[in-house]
Amino acid sequence: MPHTSTFPSSTAPLVSHPPAPDLAAEIEHLAHLLPSQGPITVFVHHNTLHAFEEQPFHEAVVAAADLFDCHPYLPEAEYRAQLDRGRIRPADLDRELLAVLGDQGDELLGALGTRHALWLAMLERPLWEGPDAEIRWYIDETESLFRYRPEVETATRERVVSQTRRWVVRDYANGARERCPLKQEVDALIERFGGAIFESWNAGDWEPFTLHLLWRACRAGVDLAAESRPPRAARSGDRDREAAALVDSEMIRFCAAYLDQGLAPWRLPDCEQGLLRAFVNLHRGSKPQTAWLHGLPALVQEVDALGCDAQASIAASLAELRVTPDDRERVLTEALLELPGWAGMVWQMETNAEWTVRPAPRGTLVDYVAVRLLLQRLAKQRLDADPLSGRTPDPQGGESRLQQAFSVFQIAQVRGWTPVDLMSLSAYEWRNLIEEVDAFSSRERRRVYHQAYERQLRERTLDAIRAHAAGLKHAPALAAPEFQLVCCIDDREESFRRHLEEVFPACETFGFAGFFGVAMYYRGVSEATYRPLCPVNVKPQHFVRETPAYSAEGTSRRQEKARQTLGRAAHGMNQGSQSFLGGAIAGLLGAAATLPMVLRILSPRLAGRFASFFGRIVVPNRTQLTLERTAQSPGSAPDELGYSIDEMTSIVHGTLTAMGLTRGFARLVIITGHGSSSVNNPHSAAYDCGACGGGRGGPNARAFARMANDPRVRERLAGRGMQIDQATCFIGGYHNTGDDSYTLYDLDLLPTTHRGVLNRASKAIDEARARDAHERCRRFESAPLSLSPAAALRHVEGRASDLSQVRIECGHATNAYTFVGRRAWSRGLFLDRRAFLASYDPEADDKARSVLAKLLSAVIPVCAGIALEYYFSRVDNRGYGCGTKLPHNVTSMLGVMDGAGSDLRTGLPWQMVEIHEPVRNLFVIETTPEAMQRIMADNAAIDTLVQNDWVQLALFDAESLEMKLFQNGRFEPYQAPLSQLPRVAESIEWYRGQRDHLGFATIDPAAESTSTGATR
Repeated sequence: MPHTSTFPSSTAPLVSHPPAPDLAAEIEHLAHLLPSQGPITVFVHHNTLHAFEEQPFHEAVVAAADLFDCHPYLPEAEYRAQLDRGRIRPADLDRELLAVLGDQGDELLGALGTRHALWLAMLERPLWEGPDAEIRWYIDETESLFRYRPEVETATRERVVSQTRRWVVRDYANGARERCPLKQEVDALIERFGGAIFESWNAGDWEPFTLHLLWRACRAGVDLAAESRPPRAARSGDRDREAAALVDSEMIRFCAAYLDQGLAPWRLPDCEQGLLRAFVNLHRGSKPQTAWLHGLPALVQEVDALGCDAQASIAASLAELRVTPDDRERVLTEALLELPGWAGMVWQMETNAEWTVRPAPRGTLVDYVAVRLLLQRLAKQRLDADPLSGRTPDPQGGESRLQQAFSVFQIAQVRGWTPVDLMSLSAYEWRNLIEEVDAFSSRERRRVYHQAYERQLRERTLDAIRAHAAGLKHAPALAAPEFQLVCCIDDREESFRRHLEEVFPACETFGFAGFFGVAMYYRGVSEATYRPLCPVNVKPQHFVRETPAYSAEGTSRRQEKARQTLGRAAHGMNQGSQSFLGGAIAGLLGAAATLPMVLRILSPRLAGRFASFFGRIVVPNRTQLTLERTAQSPGSAPDELGYSIDEMTSIVHGTLTAMGLTRGFARLVIITGHGSSSVNNPHSAAYDCGACGGGRGGPNARAFARMANDPRVRERLAGRGMQIDQATCFIGGYHNTGDDSYTLYDLDLLPTTHRGVLNRASKAIDEARARDAHERCRRFESAPLSLSPAAALRHVEGRASDLSQVRIECGHATNAYTFVGRRAWSRGLFLDRRAFLASYDPEADDKARSVLAKLLSAVIPVCAGIALEYYFSRVDNRGYGCGTKLPHNVTSMLGVMDGAGSDLRTGLPWQMVEIHEPVRNLFVIETTPEAMQRIMADNAAIDTLVQNDWVQLALFDAESLEMKLFQNGRFEPYQAPLSQLPRVAESIEWYRGQRDHLGFATIDPAAESTSTGATR
């Protein structure tokens, strides 16, 4: 969607000005408006409107909508569809409207009722809108003037028609005609519908007569109101968009070549000298074939004469474009936001991608602006020389009179206003009515709809938590667990944990950010470079490498040579196919090359197994981590890899304390990282672990388990008051949320005394992942609802290996809330894979709640960022998201474009968000208002998100069942009677046969099912 500037055009004298010394700082300041999405291989969810977080949420989304030409909320039609199906309750609309209007809601609008009644009618019934031509067609070609809208109640319609008939027969025919402001229109309608012999009219004639007269009253009233209004300012046409289109095509190609990370056959020359110098060197002495670029060599010489000083070049271009100092910020902002995806990637590669193969040097974004303005000068010269170019001016801004009349016409029907009511209004009253209708614009209506949409889900969630926790008060305490399993807080792990607890009640599960405190640069045994495995706001200091086990080093060397040989052959074939001879050979071998592709489509599960088998041939089966450092300082040299024992101790202590696992250790503790695998999916990193920077968390889980098993670490932990029994053994695991496979690491290090509990845990995990796959499959239209768990597992295995599959998994597409507290009060509650679950034990924290403060410093920004990116990609998938996957092409190994050339698309594709309910995340935290207020006061990032309503926040006391909801800048008691939740023996009883979002239920193996299926 093109960027539309919201800055006013300057009418000041056009003057040149000297170079501004702060241009670089000004551009870098404006960079905060750019998307902060890094390379797609490390896709990490974030708040799309991070630059607006200092503003309250509803103000921010409107400001951003104006700046980026995007929608702040869903379309009205979608909200009304939710109203019709009960997802939005009429009572919620009424309450939200009362909150918006306050005492002003009771003000009367003449004889037409209160402001509250008017606005509520505009919410409860659809208001169709469109351009003038569409409205004229609708009026002329449909029955809109012959039949009342179907939403109008029969009693209302009959009353209005009856009153109109009585007025015409009794009053108009007996003296009211002279006082009627529309007597000519009324006379014409009477003549049209059969003349003044009203007794001869059919009863059916009076409804069309009423509607025709109502429409004429609306048109006349709007005209009357407009007579005393000042005329709207005309919007002058300009050529900026046409010039930008010319510049965009060149910038896209050049940026793709400059930022390329190895996808192109050859590298753009002189990249190491900076973007501007590379551009100058590329075009020095060139002869462009495109007509509008004929003057480029001369401009390149000008920049060369300035020593390729980007700021000097920008200043010269601003002067040439006759930009005044007052307009400079507008022009620079437009230069960045015309292609926000590419400009944002330039900024990310300059500031936050030092680990990539080819990061951008400092100053690249300033160079980008300098190049863009050079091209803009040429485009402007081209358009100035062409009198036929440019856009036709729009002579009228804002909503037209016809559109206003059509809005009043619809409202009048649902409110039951008669034509006489409207004809009786004065010009002043008409102006008030029009202003009132305009004030409650589509955008304002959608805001109220959205708040009611969130209210319903919020209250259902809080009610369910209290009801479920109340039912657990008298339940027997969980016995000593046979094994414990720690997962990431990821909402996709909610169902896996729930099913595991159903299958094996003697287990205990926990949730913690999936890097488990192990922030590192990691290089796998078959990988060529290190990559960060930690949250994006953390800069790792430690390097960890996976190496072959000592006993497998000989085999590993042969496997490494085989990988290198295969890699060179594949690279050579790819490069050679682009030559004449290589292309001919590739054509001859093309039929053979299609076989794997066909297998990926016709039998993807079998193809995936073949790929896994051949992968094991060239990758060592037995590996180890270089985890303990021998040098003093961390680094990437062989003796600098890993951590010191004290550092390991701090990691283990901090992570176990944060999740509340400080005592009562089981004999087996499984630490589970997660990620996802799929083919032909550029956004695959978006399905991986956000806490691992868009990577897979298996190495982190494996490293943590190794640290926790170290006797020296345990000795130091005991000195800090944390006793881990010698019989407790930690192992690392990896859950693939794409195909629901599960891998355990370093099993050869597990004592033989633990094999029994490991076998029982493995059997339970296998059953849980099959059930998890079954629950996931209810969301996939290609998966029959009659699948068994085993068949569902086979389906997701094939889905992850299917070359044609664009919906690998739902990802976070159902996320809605985050629970922070003990598992005890949410265990057994069906949460429909919609909850992030972070474990926290208030009893293990200190009085200052320092553990909770540290935990929330990561949980709130991360979960809020995920929810907000899904929110914005759903409400405007074309503007904030990246549209459908189908035309996407991978570009420069950094992102995707639509087709052969477009802006670099940021955000999430439609296939990831189409089933998502866009709501701000609701955090339910087990703590007190006093503790939370201290945390907010000490953490600016949390305070900003909470105070400005980017998240919803509720506090829960599991003992008293009291809830406190943060509203209007303070914690207010949430009061609602305790409700009863449906009870089912297993999750499958609740979700079987359902594809849509489901409500809450208590999973109680001892209970008889009380679900009806109708209230889900």
